[in-house]
Amino acid sequence: MNPPTDKIYLDFAATTPVDERVLQAMLPYFSRIFGNSSSVHAYGQQAEAALENARQTLAEGLNCSPGKVIFTSCGSESDNLALRGAALARRARNSADHLLISPVEHHAVLRTAQQMARLHGFEVEYLPVDETGRVSPQDVADRLRPTTAIVSVMYGNNEIGTINPIREIGAVCRERGVIFHTDAVQAAAYLPVDVEELNIDLLALGAHKFYGPKGVGALYVRNGTPILPVLTGGSQESGLRAGTHNIPYIVGMAEAFHLAQVERDQRIAHLQPLRDRIIARVLEEIPEAQLTGHLSLRLPNHASFVFRNVDGNALLMMLDLEGFACSSGSACKTGDPEPSEVLTSLGFSREWALGSLRVTLGTSTTVEQVEAFLDRMPAMVERVRAFR
Repeated sequence: MNPPTDKIYLDFAATTPVDERVLQAMLPYFSRIFGNSSSVHAYGQQAEAALENARQTLAEGLNCSPGKVIFTSCGSESDNLALRGAALARRARNSADHLLISPVEHHAVLRTAQQMARLHGFEVEYLPVDETGRVSPQDVADRLRPTTAIVSVMYGNNEIGTINPIREIGAVCRERGVIFHTDAVQAAAYLPVDVEELNIDLLALGAHKFYGPKGVGALYVRNGTPILPVLTGGSQESGLRAGTHNIPYIVGMAEAFHLAQVERDQRIAHLQPLRDRIIARVLEEIPEAQLTGHLSLRLPNHASFVFRNVDGNALLMMLDLEGFACSSGSACKTGDPEPSEVLTSLGFSREWALGSLRVTLGTSTTVEQVEAFLDRMPAMVERVRAFR
């Protein structure tokens, strides 16, 4: 079923449609080339060849050897494997039990760390963030300990769009011999992901954020990084992730990742002016509105705001009725009546934080769609405020 033609989709940070070129690359692996890549016969060999070609494609974009790319089911699983697997391995090796993370991480990191503390005795320390959600490399350096098992700081924030100084944070961790993980699920669509240049030990990806299929992700693991499997069973993925390979989706992820790399500049040139137009008009035309995240050091397709004394969920419902699909932040938080943990970490009071809105653009977004949205936004915010 095609989406309604009268609707305008402005929630590309939640998910993206599968690129037609990606779909075409995937189709043969659902029916014609259907073998299990662990089988030794010709059918299995065909599937294994597709698997390793996909691994090579991701490795080229990440600037690593193919064997360091581990396929998973999604970005959240990649984050779980990185944080849980590395922390448990470090504790087994040298009793490291200190987890250092930012308070504005995706729940795949935040709740994993909290569970590690609650059930396994790890200590979680939260890094300070400034008013835009950025982590300072100096703050990382000041809080590292001999017992620090892993540092996790996301590359581009899914909720507020802020880009962190990953290269500099990675350099601090590298100098001190501490594992550094970054959630690059949002960032990989638009930012360089050269793991050597960025000093990264573990990097998580999710295909559906860059026009690939849902249900497949990847984790880069630097050579020599101690890590234990979270999903055990077979010996797939160098023993780090058991389970039959999802070859069609893995092929689709590789094609989508390749397209994101080669078309990055073109996509940014299209999206960034539209993003800046949204930010400028919303702040100019809507009273008591604030941008969340950094004004310029943010993902090129991402605009996010808070509106004082606005029910964010009511605003989302009104936007939907008017034909605009947006989000209140993380797709996982839509419908939650409590303020976002990310926004409260930035210091926003409840009367501001409950009125959040995230507008994220994609390759198909047009100037006309953006202008239609902006023309109707002030009146919709005013109407929602009147309901309170």
